[in-house]
Amino acid sequence: MSPPAKRLVRTLYVYTFLDDFVLLYPVYALLFTDTGLSVAETSSLFVIWSVAGLVLEVPSGALADSVSRRLLLFAGPLLAAAGFALWVIFPSYWIFALGFVLWGVRDALGSGSIEALVYEELARTGETSRYAQVMGRAASASMAATAAAIALAIPVFAAGGYPAVGVASVLACLLTAATALAFPEHRSPVREAGDDGELSYGQVLRAGLAEARGDRRVLHGLILLATVTAVWGALDEYVAFLGIEAGLPETAIPPVYLLVWAGATAGGLLAGRARRLRARGFGAVLAAGAVALAGGALSGHPAGFVAIAAAFGVFQLAGVVADARLQDSITGPSRATVTSVAGLGTGVITLAVYGVYGAASGLVSHGLMFALLSVPYLLVAAWVIIGRRARAAAEPEPAPAA
Repeated sequence: MSPPAKRLVRTLYVYTFLDDFVLLYPVYALLFTDTGLSVAETSSLFVIWSVAGLVLEVPSGALADSVSRRLLLFAGPLLAAAGFALWVIFPSYWIFALGFVLWGVRDALGSGSIEALVYEELARTGETSRYAQVMGRAASASMAATAAAIALAIPVFAAGGYPAVGVASVLACLLTAATALAFPEHRSPVREAGDDGELSYGQVLRAGLAEARGDRRVLHGLILLATVTAVWGALDEYVAFLGIEAGLPETAIPPVYLLVWAGATAGGLLAGRARRLRARGFGAVLAAGAVALAGGALSGHPAGFVAIAAAFGVFQLAGVVADARLQDSITGPSRATVTSVAGLGTGVITLAVYGVYGAASGLVSHGLMFALLSVPYLLVAAWVIIGRRARAAAEPEPAPAA
């Protein structure tokens, strides 16, 4: 790997780790409860968070194609820091809502920006073949940070309560923003269209949307990435319910989460090796993950979480590979915009999974719900293997020599 690429990768790993090393994550629901919020009010905050991110997803992607992506990666964590500080200093429903709006803006500013920046910097040194490996390791760094934050939050909260975890969270966000300034960025931001022929923000947005819907390979890549990423990401929120249904005591739930996160982390680390899977192999891997998910969930036994962890690892791997292939297929000037369309699709599907799970939760067991939600992966696997139109998104192009 060339020295510029090494600098990029080191910065990316530090950035993604710090971005999720937020000690408030495992205790903010307790903060809401202790402030007196009901379950319905807390749920409404999650809706506000999701809607804010969805509404701004694509517009922020176009912004990332119009101005410095490094600047957006710097600004996003500062907004999150402001939100977390307000939560701890002025805890109330509307302050929590404001914090979630800021958090949603932060997520939108980063979605599309970081993928586009990393891919184009690797392209500059002729090393795009390393993109899947790099992003897979970055995803693993993010999960490791989440696990570390959960472990550290317990003693910090015991020692200093919400102010202590709030200060630690704000500090992590400030360090994340500072790290963003170390990203290399060798591109000229798109300015207002004029005699020099550069594109305006509106033209960038239209170009990205046109490529997303008009280029068949890009469109299929977007569908593949959104579907593969969203379903297991939503199911992760229900692992605790499945564990209790399987007879695990509440004290065993955190280790179960660590197990499934370890599986997902391993999937991210293996994504580079899976980069060259052909359509049949990629589909077979997805199908195997679906079978493992359904089998582990339906077993009704604690050992079934080993299979679920393996399935999450497969889906994490598949998501990273799908992202790499999407980036390979984008040829226009609006890389971040197109990538943000995938983020929008992921958000919509995630909300749909939440809705379906919530509606059916009183009718079927958690094990059966997990099994039913493995079906989309089987369908996508079949689409990738036998669908001609899917092959354009699933087959990798020959990677340039590193």
